[in-house]
Amino acid sequence: MVDPKVLDAFHMMWESFPTPVRLIHKNRTVLAVNQAAKNMGWEEGVPCFAIGNPESHKACKANEALSTLKGQSLYVEGDKIKFWIPVKDSPEIYVHFSVTISTTEVFVKSNS
Repeated sequence: MVDPKVLDAFHMMWESFPTPVRLIHKNRTVLAVNQAAKNMGWEEGVPCFAIGNPESHKACKANEALSTLKGQSLYVEGDKIKFWIPVKDSPEIYVHFSVTISTTEVFVKSNS
C-alpha cells in the first residue's frame, strides 16, 4: 500500500520525536507510528479516528492538507498545536502529530 522508502523515511525522521507521530493514508488507516506513539499503545493498521476522544477529530484538517498538498495546523485547547503534513511525492499520505506548548517554557527558552 505504501512505498517502503516512505516508511523508512518516516522512521528516520520521526522515530525519536518526543510526542506521538503517525503516518496516515487518506482512507485514515495508520500506516506507521513512532516510538512515542507505540509507548502510548497506538498501533498501525487501525483507523486514525479510533485513537483518542472522538470529539478531538472534529476539526481534522487532513482533507485540506491532502487537497492542497500544503501542511496544515490548528491551535487548540489553549496550549496544543496539531499538524497535518502531506508527504512529498505521495499525495495520499500525510504525517499527523501535535505538540503541547507551555507558555512558561516558551518564555524561558526565548529569554535564555
